[in-house]
Amino acid sequence: MLTREDIRKAALAMPEAYEAAHFETSSFRVNKKIFCVIHEDRPRAVLKLDPEDQHNLADGDAIQPVEGSWGRRGWTYLYYERLARDRFDQLLRLAWATVAPKRLLK
Repeated sequence: MLTREDIRKAALAMPEAYEAAHFETSSFRVNKKIFCVIHEDRPRAVLKLDPEDQHNLADGDAIQPVEGSWGRRGWTYLYYERLARDRFDQLLRLAWATVAPKRLLK
């Protein structure tokens, strides 16, 4: 089962990623753009996915669009305790790639 610390380590392992406060939570950014937020009060993270990827990957259980306009922009809830590690790693990489500068995607 994934933990907050697993997510933190995986997010910081992305090229040029860094951690910064975002309201009452921890966020992970690249190029000043957030790609992952970890909720401290529940086993949930929020990832920034391309809206088409979000549509194709949402499963109604572990991967769910955020409600309203944020969700339509690709923000996606990830209930990480329900995911296998390799599946999480793929989703995190997609989120990072959604906001990373093109030079890092090569």
